[in-house]
Amino acid sequence: MGRRVAIVGTGHSKFGVRNDVNIPELAYEAISKAIADAGIERKEIDLVVTGYVGGWSSEGLAPVVIMEYAGLTGKPGYRIEAACATGSAAIKAAHDAIAAGEADIALVVGVEKMNESPTPTVVEFIGRAGNYFWEFENFGLTFPGYYALYATAYMQKYGATEEDYCKVAVKNHYYASMNPKAQFQRKITLETCMQSRYIAWPLKLFDCSPITDGAAAVVLASEEVAQKLTDSPVWIESIGASIGTSNLSKRTQFTNLEAARLAAQMAYKKAGIDPENPVKYLDVAEVHDCFTIAEIMAYEDLGFAKRGEGYKLIRDEQTYIGGVIPVNLSGGLKAKGHPLAATGVSMAVELANQLLGKVEKGRQAPIKNGRAIAHNIGGTGHYAYVTIYSLSKPRSPA
Repeated sequence: MGRRVAIVGTGHSKFGVRNDVNIPELAYEAISKAIADAGIERKEIDLVVTGYVGGWSSEGLAPVVIMEYAGLTGKPGYRIEAACATGSAAIKAAHDAIAAGEADIALVVGVEKMNESPTPTVVEFIGRAGNYFWEFENFGLTFPGYYALYATAYMQKYGATEEDYCKVAVKNHYYASMNPKAQFQRKITLETCMQSRYIAWPLKLFDCSPITDGAAAVVLASEEVAQKLTDSPVWIESIGASIGTSNLSKRTQFTNLEAARLAAQMAYKKAGIDPENPVKYLDVAEVHDCFTIAEIMAYEDLGFAKRGEGYKLIRDEQTYIGGVIPVNLSGGLKAKGHPLAATGVSMAVELANQLLGKVEKGRQAPIKNGRAIAHNIGGTGHYAYVTIYSLSKPRSPA
């Protein structure tokens, strides 16, 4: 039986186009805040896990450069990569090391500086994260194209509209306007989204997450250490993870992500949550809205809505504060930004602060159950991580 693990410190950089800093400086914005928030010294850290996809940045071995700059050389550490789910994979790796007794305190940082490469290069690199030979090389699929396949299939099967997709963007920009760390701190109207140019029909410019530079960090600790460091640990109650097929042709349908559904079922089972009614147990969610259709599919894969009815939640504004379950109060990937490896860690930072009542006025969810959920997808469903965070000590280790 492993040990319980908690978040005891969080840090977050400003997301956006960060030409004012290099990659170690960007990472240090989050690292320094997380260490200070935990109230620890660097020498107390037993393990460093860095999430980093890279390819677009000048630093090929960015994690080593980052640790040197942060004064953390000499520590055990490693780099994790799981596409857009890298941040959650890094948290799981650190969590598992602590649970196994290999470390008492671990620092997790996710960072990307994607704007060091021109947009066409970034689009190509991300497109290669599908199945290179069958999809990118032969058919030229990019990620907007991948998710456009999901969007059109969902519209045809269930009757969703382009307006429904744009309503996701409107919600997420609304909450990002109150988030000082977000890349886009401005509201948009439905008309603004609907009138924006198509990127891959039916997905328009405002249906798509941006290219982002950013970093986020958390300090994790074992139960014994966490209770010495803080009166308000945020526990990692459960983690579910699943891998999907690389090749889209091996998938049976295009209206949900099976890996995400399976990861959610695992997380719910470990936490004792009824998968038929998870919103009864949860206060707030951060989901992987790389494109607006992805958020709607997440509603269904997580069990917030029945299959084919996820679009009705956003149509009826049920994923705003005051609805069935508030989703992406940070602004989500859509408006907060999506620096690939930082995203899952950013979700952890956001949800820890939501549970502790520490986010900005206007985007703080009511906390009644003391539980939050993060849904982080790599690729088009190649990787899926679902993590449940709790104010209450888990009944058993995650």
